[in-house]
Amino acid sequence: MRKIIGFIFTIMVIGACTSIDCPVQNKVSTIYYLKKANGSTDTLTVDTLTIMTKTIDKGDTVTLLNSTTGVTYFDVSISYTQPEDVLYFILCDTLGNTYRDTVRVEKENYQHFESVDCQPAYFHHLTNVSTTHHIIDSIVISKSTVNYDDKNEHFHIYFKARY
Repeated sequence: MRKIIGFIFTIMVIGACTSIDCPVQNKVSTIYYLKKANGSTDTLTVDTLTIMTKTIDKGDTVTLLNSTTGVTYFDVSISYTQPEDVLYFILCDTLGNTYRDTVRVEKENYQHFESVDCQPAYFHHLTNVSTTHHIIDSIVISKSTVNYDDKNEHFHIYFKARY
C-alpha cells in the first residue's frame, strides 16, 4: 500500500511540473544596419564606433558598444520602460577626427508574458527616430517591432561620406 501511495505521489509531482519552456535567448535589443546612399551595405572598415547612453538617474554614462570596427551591423540594448532612449554615437576616423551625434529613439513599451516561471520581459514598438547630423546623414526605422527576434533590421543608418 505504501508503494502505491508513493507511486501516486510521484506521478502527481511530475504532472505538476510546468511544461512551459522559458526562452533561453531572451535578449531584447535593436539591430542597426549600416547602409550607403545607394542602399548597399556599408562597413566601418577603419573607423571606430562607440555608443553610449546615460543611466535613468542621469548620473553616469554606460557604454553599449565600445570602439567597434569592421562591422556592417550591430545591436544595441534598449531600455525596458523608458518612452525614449537617448544614444550618443561617437565615430573616430584614422585622421584623429572625432564626430558625435545624438540619436533619440521613441518607443511604446509593453509587457510580454510567457509564464509565471519566466523572467519578466518587455517588447517595444518603435514610433520615431531622430538624430543630429555631424557624421550621421540619416537614420530610418526599417522594422518597428522589437522582440526576441534578433534577425530584424530595426534601423538603417546612413553615415556621411568618410573617406
